[in-house]
Amino acid sequence: MSESGYIPGSCNLGAGEISRRRMVAAIGLILSLSAIATFLSTGAPRGARLGVFIPLLVMSVGWVQSRKKFCLAYGFAGTFNFGKLGELSRVADPADRAADRRTALIIFAQSALYAAVLTLLVVALPL
Repeated sequence: MSESGYIPGSCNLGAGEISRRRMVAAIGLILSLSAIATFLSTGAPRGARLGVFIPLLVMSVGWVQSRKKFCLAYGFAGTFNFGKLGELSRVADPADRAADRRTALIIFAQSALYAAVLTLLVVALPL
């Protein structure tokens, strides 16, 4: 994809960046499963299971970004990337930047909700 693939509030990531977000989601999943396994093996109290929220948030953010082809950090920063990894372009139009910020906030809220629901399931499980 070229820079012409940028769609304000909808798409600010090219293929390489999407793959990077999938990797973040996979790392978050591995960290979450590791934390849950630790809770099981140590007999941690239910309250300690709340600690799984952070790795679940990492997983959720990576997954939602890869699905939506939109990076929340780029949305807040007013940038996008459809080229090589690390080569960012600036969003010039203020209305486009505002649309990107709205989408970034929605992605964060959606990711936090997913992580919270999954955390509550981990806490509620009779492990």
